[in-house]
Amino acid sequence: MTQAAASVDEGDPRLRRFEARIAAGEKIEPGDWMPDEYRRQLIRMISQHAHSEVVGMLPEGAWITRAPSLRRKLVLIAKVQDEAGHGQYLYHAAETLGADRDELEQALLTGRAKYSSVFNYPTLTWADVGMIGWLVDGAAIKNQLMLAQCSYGPYSRAMVRICSEETFHHKQGKEMVIAYAQGTPAQRRMAQDALDRWWWPAVMMLGPHDSDSPNTPLLVRWGIKTKTNDQVRQEFIDEHAPELMEAGLRIPDPDLRYDEETGHWVHGPIDWDEFWRVVKGGGPMNRERLEARRKAWDDGAWVREAALAHAEKRRARREAARLAAE
Repeated sequence: MTQAAASVDEGDPRLRRFEARIAAGEKIEPGDWMPDEYRRQLIRMISQHAHSEVVGMLPEGAWITRAPSLRRKLVLIAKVQDEAGHGQYLYHAAETLGADRDELEQALLTGRAKYSSVFNYPTLTWADVGMIGWLVDGAAIKNQLMLAQCSYGPYSRAMVRICSEETFHHKQGKEMVIAYAQGTPAQRRMAQDALDRWWWPAVMMLGPHDSDSPNTPLLVRWGIKTKTNDQVRQEFIDEHAPELMEAGLRIPDPDLRYDEETGHWVHGPIDWDEFWRVVKGGGPMNRERLEARRKAWDDGAWVREAALAHAEKRRARREAARLAAE
C-alpha cells in the first residue's frame, strides 16, 4: 500500500458517499466534503501544472524578438500570452482548494515544487519552437483531454478552456515543422535536429511508467485521472509517430515499430535516469529557468502590491456605501 493510500480512512461513511458520487459521474465542487488526501493530491497536481504553464513560457518567449517573420512573431506572442492565462486559471483552481498562491509560488522558487521536466531543455533554433508546439503541446493536449474529465469541477472546467487554446498551439507548431521538413536542405536538417533533441523529452514528460508512479492508483480511483501515464503516452506516440514519418522525419528511436496485432506503436526503452536527473534539478536549463522565474517574481512585487491596495480601496468603498445605506 502506498503512503497516499494508507492515509485514507476506509471506514469513513463520508468516503463511501464521496466515491459513489464520483462513480455516478458527479463533479466534486469546492464546498463539498472531500478526503484530505484528495485535496492534497489535487493541490500538488494543479500547482505543478500551473508552474509548468508559467515556466513553459520561457523557452519560447526567448524567440519572440528572433521570429523569422512578423506573422510568426504575432503567433508566438499570442501563444505566450495564452500560457500565462493558463497558469492563472490553474492557480485559481488550486485556490478553490484552500491553497495560498504566494505559498505555491515560494514552493516553486525554493525547489520544493516541481514543473514539467520538458521545459528544462534549451531552444537552440527556430525549429525547436515549432517542435515544442507539435510534440510538447501535443503531449500536453493528450494529458489535458484526460484531465478535462477530472472529478474535481474547477480543474475539469479549466482543462476544457485550456485544451481549446492548446489545440491552436499544436496546429501552429506542426505547420512550422512541416514547412521546414519540406524546405531547403538546411531547414530539413534543422527540423531533424530539433526532433532528435525533443522526441524523448516529450515522451518522458507524460510521467514515469505506471509501475513507478505510486500516486496513480489513488488518482484513478478518485477520478482525478481517468487514464494512466502509460496509456496517455501510448496515445501520444500512436498519433505523432506516423505524422512525423509522413513529414519525412526520422524518429530517434531505433526500436520503434508498429504492432499489427495491437494496432499500437511500440517504443524502445526510455532513459529514466535522465528523466529523474532533470526532475531533481540536473537538467540543462533548470537553474536558468528558476532564476528567470525568481527575477520575474521579484520584479513584479510592485504590481502585486498595487493590485492589493486597489482591491482594499474597492472593499473600503463598498463597505462605506453599505453603511451609508443602512
